[in-house]
Parts: sequence; structure tokens; C-alpha cells
Amino acid sequence: MNIDAIATLEQQLTAALENLPDETRRIFHGRGRRWPGLEQVTTDWLQGVVLVSLFREPGEDELAGLKAMLARLVESPVWQRSDARSLLLQHRYLLDSTMDLLWGEAVDECVVTEGGLRFKLDLGKKQNNGLFLDMRYGRDWVRANSQGKRVLNLFAYTCGFSVAAIEGGAEHVVNLDMASSALSRGRDNHRLNGHDLSRVGFLGHELFKSWGKVKKGGPYDLVIIDPPSFQKGSFALTRDYQKILRRMPELLSEHGVVLACVNDPGIGPDFLIQGMTAEAPELRYVERLENPPEFADIDPDAGLKALVFRRG
Repeated sequence: MNIDAIATLEQQLTAALENLPDETRRIFHGRGRRWPGLEQVTTDWLQGVVLVSLFREPGEDELAGLKAMLARLVESPVWQRSDARSLLLQHRYLLDSTMDLLWGEAVDECVVTEGGLRFKLDLGKKQNNGLFLDMRYGRDWVRANSQGKRVLNLFAYTCGFSVAAIEGGAEHVVNLDMASSALSRGRDNHRLNGHDLSRVGFLGHELFKSWGKVKKGGPYDLVIIDPPSFQKGSFALTRDYQKILRRMPELLSEHGVVLACVNDPGIGPDFLIQGMTAEAPELRYVERLENPPEFADIDPDAGLKALVFRRG
């Protein structure tokens, strides 16, 4: 992140602030590797909160240069017109993901909208704030394909897919995640959108120890699989994903659909296509969902992979 890279980031952020979206969006995605020297920098617009995240520890001079640029940015006319109220710098490379308030009012939580739906985010408490913005099209797809369906949401996190499914008319959704705090935030998200919680189930369990509980709620018309690449003591993508695919036939209804996702830059879509062919050949590959344009990557297979499979 040299002087030229920081100048490029200033130009990109200035342009983004000139044309801010009405809803929450990523406004700079350095991790797509289109801007040399900025591969470990992202910036999100959280509807009044500008969140700059560093995924690699910068050198002392790099950090000083970045902060000086951001100090200039908040004094610029475009910033003053933006209605921004806070500027945060998150050090994602640290275990506690330290968050620095660089300008404006302190903020620990905020409510944002996406597709008209509301989500509560945590800022400065955890590495992830509660909503993965690159999955926007995936949530849109679930919302458009859930009418009257029973849905299973594996690795549910804060239940973004569940919110989308209920909004789209799902009959019932079962959310499974071993983090009870994430599921609690999922309940908050459903309440924010006025949803009937009697149509939503929450299982705070580790998946591989809970197949009986999961199967009991089926068969499901739609299963969503969106795991982390690695979860200490419970899940490793290259080791365990096939175990999940193997169980799909016993969880799905006759014409059930699976939305299977991977967000590891080193793993391409063939991992899922070949894995499903080997473990559940009765499910056929249908399509890969596009990623939002703000997450463009020089290698499309390095970005998020969200693939649809259908039984029968």
C-alpha cells in the first residue's frame, strides 16, 4: 500500500461518495485484485457509517499514509454531502479485529437495509459484522424461490437467508448454526422485518452431531449450504463438504433444490459440481448465480461461488 495505491484509493472513495446507493453496499473491493497495492483493503457503506477494513497488517508508514488520506477525505466537499456520520477503520488481521473510530460518532450497532429488508449489524465486537454483502444476489434468489417451501438453512449465521425466505413466502425455515449468539441476532433480524417467528426454527447445534434433529424437520424443498472455509473443531471445507452433499437425498423432497456455496478464493466451482456428482448424482447442476458487480474479481472463480442444483 504505497503512496500511489493510497492515492488510487482516495480517488475510488471520492467517486463512490459522489454516487452513494440508498442501501448498504461495498463501495471499494480491493480483494478483487484490480488495484495493485490495495488487495487487502475494502470499504463498505453502511448507510451513514463508512467502514474501511484492512485484511493485512500495514507498515507504520502505510498506516500513517492511509489515515492521512482518510483525514483529508472527511474534510472534502463530497464527504460533507454524503450524510456520513462515522468513519471506522477495522484491523481484520488482528484476533479481536480492533475497530478505530477515525471520525464522527461512536457506533457499536447499526440497522441497514438490503432489498428493502432490515438487518442489525455489530461493529467493533467481532470479525464479521453480521451480513456478508457479497451474498446479496444469493439472498435475492432465495427470496424469489421460496414461495410455499420448507427451507433448511445450514451454517445459518445471523439468518440472512432465512429472512429472505420468509419474506419470499416460505412455509417454514429451519436455521442451524453452532453459535447461539448468531441465531439470537437472526431472531432480531426476523423481528425487524415483522416476521412470524412461529414459521422459523433455530437449532444451536454442530451439524455433524445433529443429523437426526435436522432430518426431523424435513423433507425440505430448498436446502442452503453456506459454510465457512474453516471452523475450528467442527468444519474444514475440503474435508467435510462432501459429507454434507452425501446427505442431501435424504433431506430433500422429490423435486428439492440445493443452493451450495463456497467463498474460498483457492477453490473453484468444479469443487461443488464434481462433489455433487460423486456424492449425490441424482441432483443435477442448474446454474451459478452471478456475483454483485461491486465484487468484481480479476479471476471470477476466486470470488463467491453460489451454485444451484435440482433433484429429478
